[in-house]
Amino acid sequence: MISMANALHNAAISTITFGDQYSISRSVFSSLSTLPLRAMQKGKHVELNRTVVVVKAKTRSDFDDTHVDISLSQRVNAVKPSKTVAISDHATALLQAGVPVIRLAAGEPDFDTPAVIAEAGMNAIREGYTRYTPNAGTLELRQAICHKLKEENGITYTPDEIVVSNGAKQSVVQAVLAVCSPGDEVIIPAPFYVSYPEMARLADATPVIIPTHISNNFLLDPKLLEANLTERSRLLILCSPCNPTGSVYSKKLLEEIAKIVAKHPRLLVLCDEIYEHIIYPPATHTSFASLPGMWDRTLTVNGFSKTFAMTGWRLGYVAGPKHFVAACGKIQSQFTSGASSISQKAGVAALGLGCAGGEAVSTMVKAFRERRDFLVESFREMDGVKISEPQGAFYLFIDFSSYYGREAEGFGIIENSDSLCQYLLDKGLVALVPGSAFGDDTCIRISYAESLTTLKTAVERIKKALVPLSSAALV
Repeated sequence: MISMANALHNAAISTITFGDQYSISRSVFSSLSTLPLRAMQKGKHVELNRTVVVVKAKTRSDFDDTHVDISLSQRVNAVKPSKTVAISDHATALLQAGVPVIRLAAGEPDFDTPAVIAEAGMNAIREGYTRYTPNAGTLELRQAICHKLKEENGITYTPDEIVVSNGAKQSVVQAVLAVCSPGDEVIIPAPFYVSYPEMARLADATPVIIPTHISNNFLLDPKLLEANLTERSRLLILCSPCNPTGSVYSKKLLEEIAKIVAKHPRLLVLCDEIYEHIIYPPATHTSFASLPGMWDRTLTVNGFSKTFAMTGWRLGYVAGPKHFVAACGKIQSQFTSGASSISQKAGVAALGLGCAGGEAVSTMVKAFRERRDFLVESFREMDGVKISEPQGAFYLFIDFSSYYGREAEGFGIIENSDSLCQYLLDKGLVALVPGSAFGDDTCIRISYAESLTTLKTAVERIKKALVPLSSAALV
């Protein structure tokens, strides 16, 4: 700045350029030796002895001859954007524009966070509990998680075997990054949560997709698993209850899978148990890490978003052998650091509600089951529609492929799940997610995390929109 002032004093030109962002123009040069340097700010006019000095930012035209490399990394280019997020955002934009769209795309409970949990968060703010926490999470919360896992899941951990993150999604991606190397294979049963394959690609690993079938309730066939394992297989990802199908893995089936996993020393298992308490009897939840010989090779991911209706609080965790969990913590320390101090206080309160979330959660689950039963009954009566009744979560994954190949007047041909969902959004004003996002193009996903009244209206709209397709000839 001193050299700039000297230049202003001595120069005989009307404009002086300095740095990459600013230029100075003058009308008359008087003595500037007394001009405060702090006055030379962007856009500031300074008058001294009737001398005007203007400091301004360069405009875009000043850089027109500069060529910027706008290429992105190969890693990012290999990742696909989330269709669920894109569709949810689009539906929200339509709603804000006054279009009466029913949004059944997002996986978010429509209930408020239970009052006890919300109050704990507000108390944290009132009491000034608003600073950084340890990277792995507060000891209080990690101890509460250890207690929960032992009492509810039958698996024992110490606080240094837990890392708390900003949502279970972060916990999953950090686990994948921690254990996978370039060339490793990540085994993923389809239909799958949309982000699993992309997380594998972020780790420069290869997603290996194993299809499942609606006739088998979308559950992984152990024989197919065994046939797809190689020396490069590093991680098997299981989600139970499953997003998007609502399928629940029985203990017997998990034991069969565990026997196969045990034959492969390099193979680890990541179990996403975020929906564990949204489950409908007689189905029951079994943690894979609780099976004989599986604790040492299992990373268990869970969180608070679904069970406790805390999606906006962003709080999840991973539990596993210290060696792996410490690696997850190392990534987090250079990525986001610890989760919100306020959310962690709320998390402690959530785990204090009792086994499986107590009455607050059971009330929500009862409502979800009522909605599920209504949807299953409504769609089963339709010709050409196949349904696997979900045993958990709050999704219905329905096979509508019998409508593919039909032409809708004013729309065009229904070619796949993407075009069917677009048609239902255009004609029925209902936002759904195409099965292609989950690795099964025959189906579409309906979230029933909405009121029963809203779901009844949505079903009416969907059925009405499909009537013209039912009578349309195959193209």
